[in-house]
Amino acid sequence: MTVRKSVAPRAAAEVKSYDIETDVLVVGYGSAGACAAFEAATVGAEVLVLDRAGGPGGASALSGGEIYLGGGTPIQRACGFDDSPEQMAAFLVAALGPGADVAKIVHYSEHSVAHFHWLVDRGVPFKPSLWNAPAWVPPTDDGLMWLGENSWPFTEIAIPAPRGHRPTAHDFGGRLLLDCLVSAAESAGVTAQYDTYATNLILGEDGSVVGVVARHYGKELMIRARRGCVLTTGGFVDNDDMLAAHAPRLLGHTKVSAGTDDGSGIRIAQAAGAAVRHMSAGQVGASLIPGFAARGMIVNHRGQRFVNEDTYPGRIGQAALFGHDMNVWVVLDEQGYEEVPERERWGVRPTHVAESIDELDELLALPPGALIATMNRYNEFASRGTDPDFHKAPRWLRPLSPPLAAIDVKAGVRPPSESGNRRGTGASVFTLGGLHTTLDGHVLNLDGLPIPGLFAAGRASSGLHGEGYISGTSLGDATFFGRKAGATAAH
Repeated sequence: MTVRKSVAPRAAAEVKSYDIETDVLVVGYGSAGACAAFEAATVGAEVLVLDRAGGPGGASALSGGEIYLGGGTPIQRACGFDDSPEQMAAFLVAALGPGADVAKIVHYSEHSVAHFHWLVDRGVPFKPSLWNAPAWVPPTDDGLMWLGENSWPFTEIAIPAPRGHRPTAHDFGGRLLLDCLVSAAESAGVTAQYDTYATNLILGEDGSVVGVVARHYGKELMIRARRGCVLTTGGFVDNDDMLAAHAPRLLGHTKVSAGTDDGSGIRIAQAAGAAVRHMSAGQVGASLIPGFAARGMIVNHRGQRFVNEDTYPGRIGQAALFGHDMNVWVVLDEQGYEEVPERERWGVRPTHVAESIDELDELLALPPGALIATMNRYNEFASRGTDPDFHKAPRWLRPLSPPLAAIDVKAGVRPPSESGNRRGTGASVFTLGGLHTTLDGHVLNLDGLPIPGLFAAGRASSGLHGEGYISGTSLGDATFFGRKAGATAAH
């Protein structure tokens, strides 16, 4: 039986004295927390950041570093693309799925270019060059990448323009981004206390949040926030009890986090009456190589295609998990495999190889003849440069010819062990739902009214997203609305 410590708020009237006092208290030192702290400090507030770890970082520092920006940034223009806030918003409303926060998307899109310049002014570097192929994280330092904007159905909704802005780093740029943001916060006078875990909110007689209770090396601390408290503690993918209650489809998969996304900020706010949104929503990183997928077919356990393989790979992952329980294969031929440079294969090799489609059909134990029918139809239309079923772009269309290979997505992307065992779940996940917040970061209660003194941003809040996801929207959401929350809390 799991023993839980109470997250019920403490009454300020019962607090005899405070160990620490500050104007604005930020709980969590990832990208949202760093931006909230900076903005609060620049308007003259005394700012303290708490983090349960031994230093700043969180999931942001482990990320690829992509930030979803558009509307006509200098990087977009340097790469030859025109864009507008309206086109950016139209794409995001469609891509982020049912329940997407349209007001937040429109607001973010309108201020995206200004946010780009804000990031640059904080020292975040972007190289004016484009990675022009599907990828999770390009193996280069290119500063711009496509994130599904040039794939169907989005090509029929908004004029395609790449909006994935990447800090100038090879592969993962999250650490570079975090270092820039934390340095800016420290330069603005922000102080931090690490190894400190917030356990409860402190409420005044009027229900306003006036501080937090925290633990530091086993000692309980009472911390007063004179102006406001900003929760930027991340999501809840590391809390299996919360997953079971809200997002059970995400259970049992690899968790994308720094190991500290336990939903603590969400829970202590809920205990004070905060409302939540989209708690069942999650992102799914399928264990597939986008370059392989684009050059082949993705089929389910019935041997049928279910998505256009050249789209944003996170969209493929969500469809694979929520629609097919990750029982999917990438089917391609020798030419398609060899066209992907070895460094971009991440050690993935075919799990099944066959000299004919009939043999591959039998090896995969699919319904007899199903894969044959699917490939024959695919090849027939690919020879004409069209895909009437899923509208894959002509760039990636051509008939597949033997010898053929299939990659079991559940096998994962890690190289096989000496025993040949590489079995996994095929998915890496994180949560998207969280506290219900306004455009300026106020946390709302169950009546839809702001809880005085309480703000949130990043994955602790329900931001832009509905049921869908696009890389870069987490960091974009966290940095932009983190800034808003910090500035509002300071006033």
